[in-house]
Amino acid sequence: MFFDAGETLLSPHPSFHEIFAEVASQHGHSVSAPDVEGALSLVAPNYIEVLDKLGETAWSTSREVSERFWGTVYAVVFEHLDIPDPDQKLAKALYERFTRYESYRLFPDSVPALQKVRGMGLKLGLISNFEEWLEGMLIEMEVAHLFDMMVISGKEGIEKPDPKIFNIALERSGMAAEETVYVGDHPRIDAEGAEAVGMTGVLIDRKNRHPNFEGIRITTLEELPAVLTASGGAAAGA
Repeated sequence: MFFDAGETLLSPHPSFHEIFAEVASQHGHSVSAPDVEGALSLVAPNYIEVLDKLGETAWSTSREVSERFWGTVYAVVFEHLDIPDPDQKLAKALYERFTRYESYRLFPDSVPALQKVRGMGLKLGLISNFEEWLEGMLIEMEVAHLFDMMVISGKEGIEKPDPKIFNIALERSGMAAEETVYVGDHPRIDAEGAEAVGMTGVLIDRKNRHPNFEGIRITTLEELPAVLTASGGAAAGA
């Protein structure tokens, strides 16, 4: 069984909006978390879709690519909030803050779910669009040992939904696609990307953003054992 990382197992803490507002305030700009949330909802409701708007093809395959992508996203938000940043000091400060381990927390249901799935006799893997330092952060969070393998875009130079990154994970696991389940938070990048290579895709929709998703959808990882039982054909071999 494979998992995504961001917004599936972990997220910025206390939230992306609160960290953004805190860093902006430290640089002399009076903005609130709701201000940031409102700006993002208008200019970047889903970071993945921002790629199309910016004409970019990747956002996590290297530090350089990631810093350029997020710098552009921040600049769009700054413009909406009327925050000047001519020397990009604030953009660089935000990027630095969001690459610190302490800026992230596991969701409360993550460790119990991982332990329960392992207890069912399943191998666990990670397939994530994230910079290469994700593995170090998971070690710091004391959960890396729960995974039999990790495939991270920042190390591989390939991002979901490219079939290659899923196939790399399958090859390293020694499992056939139809024997595996993949859990992630984005309908196209995660669930549909996994389904495209023959995996059973599961969408975790923690904020109820995709109520009309037609595939397997859960709102908490606590629902996984029931899903695995229901999809027994795939899960049994995983």
